[in-house]
Amino acid sequence: MKLVSYTLKKKDRIGIYNNNNIYDLKECAQGLGIELPSRMRRFLRGGDNMIEQAKQVNSAILEGKITSNVEDSKLKLLAPIPKPTSCRDAYAFRQHVATARRNRGVPMIDEFDQFPVFYLTNHNAIVGSGDVKLESDHFLKLDFELEAAIVIGKRGKNISVKEADSYIAGYMVMNDISARVLQMEEMKLNLGPAKGKDFATAIGPWLVTPDELESYKIETEFGNKYDLRMTAKHNGKLISDGNMKDMDWTFAEIIERASYGVELVAGDVIGSGTVGTGCYLELNGTCVLEAKEKGEDFTPIWIEEGDSMELEIAGLGVLTNKFLKRKTARSILAKKK
Repeated sequence: MKLVSYTLKKKDRIGIYNNNNIYDLKECAQGLGIELPSRMRRFLRGGDNMIEQAKQVNSAILEGKITSNVEDSKLKLLAPIPKPTSCRDAYAFRQHVATARRNRGVPMIDEFDQFPVFYLTNHNAIVGSGDVKLESDHFLKLDFELEAAIVIGKRGKNISVKEADSYIAGYMVMNDISARVLQMEEMKLNLGPAKGKDFATAIGPWLVTPDELESYKIETEFGNKYDLRMTAKHNGKLISDGNMKDMDWTFAEIIERASYGVELVAGDVIGSGTVGTGCYLELNGTCVLEAKEKGEDFTPIWIEEGDSMELEIAGLGVLTNKFLKRKTARSILAKKK
């Protein structure tokens, strides 16, 4: 089942995406004698019971018993979770971490294999597919990060790795958009990332429930993995190609770590971190090293104003964003006092 959030008549609604159509969940459920909420956050707070009821609606759609009741021309698709309760982003792919550190001339750190690490980003700056308007400094080495993300479906604390997968309401594509000049400037002070990350994180295009990914599932003693190809295209050109099964830390392990001493709640978003080859910081560094070995020059590539990025994960859809500068864009680069 694919769940979406959209705006119709200036109101946020939750719907089911099926057969290239959107079905308003609340209205379709009422036709079956089922009461469901109209917004995603409240729906997720209902836990497994509401998910199962929504599946009944989805089955009726698949059987042709319900026709779409949403006019595409009048809606705006939002992030699946427009205002998540929190947003964490992890560091689960060893290939990305090791390559990025090699490119900077620093060794791999032992701690990567000891526990999954993550940071908390701005859950109020979540966006979905579509235009993303940024400030001037964001375009100084503007980067994408190709990731998967999960949404927590029920409240829990000190969750064990063996039960953690049952807390996942669904999966999405994530683009952890990064302003590298701001990020590197502030992280010299051993804090952050802050302004280099907190302006926009894209998720979408819909939330896919775990049952829909059953055929791709790889069960391990540390939680489930999924054999899902991950790709990124910059202005239509393929630049990144990886697979979600290559996560060295599973989402179950990340949930166990994140919930230690802390209560996770329905609507929390957790990203996987960047897949190998999944950002220009890594790709450019590799190309620079290869060019030096050949005695050649290489000009790093970054996202420019007006560019588009298409991030796709098999089974999860395509997240597309175009990056534009605000008309009143400002700068906050460090200035000497």
